[in-house]
Amino acid sequence: MARLGKNVSFKREFLEAHNSYRKLHGAPPLALSSELNATAQKWADRLLALGLMNHSDTKDGENIYTVLKSEQLTGHFTQVVWKETTQLGVGVATVGTRSYVVAQYRPAGNMTMPGKFESNKYPIEFVFLSYNQFSIKSV
Repeated sequence: MARLGKNVSFKREFLEAHNSYRKLHGAPPLALSSELNATAQKWADRLLALGLMNHSDTKDGENIYTVLKSEQLTGHFTQVVWKETTQLGVGVATVGTRSYVVAQYRPAGNMTMPGKFESNKYPIEFVFLSYNQFSIKSV
């Protein structure tokens, strides 16, 4: 089982990609958390061992990306750009052609409690047209 998540370069690129999207949406940059890196890596290893696509029982936010056969599955974009989130951790587990990337966020975002989405408004609005198609417009 390869552990690309220990690769500092991968973590830095992952963080930079998140922060690029966050900048577009007026959200402050994230910082890497060694604690979240460790828990994300542990969960990525577990998912690979089980061959499943499930969230962990963390109280932090979490996104999971995997490639199973020819199908790519991923999670919640709003968590990536959630303004109140300040920390990011990432873990990667790979064997053969199967890979899992787990991102964990603190504090958790993508919350549905009253006022949470309103306080995390973004200067860009996504208009979903269908499953894998969307358009972007300024707000």
